[in-house]
Amino acid sequence: MSIHSAAAQLVTLAAEGEEHGGGNHESLNPLVTGGSAFIILLLLLWITTRFNRDR
Repeated sequence: MSIHSAAAQLVTLAAEGEEHGGGNHESLNPLVTGGSAFIILLLLLWITTRFNRDR
């Protein structure tokens, strides 16, 4: 199998994936996901700083 034919197959596969929604799930809202991750990271930071009071 040559590189050219492998690349052509990958392009064809990628084009088929875009036709079926592009991989994004309807229930995943980027704002909610990012906001939740931010809140969780802030909570972990706060917990970490509470345990390092001696520094």
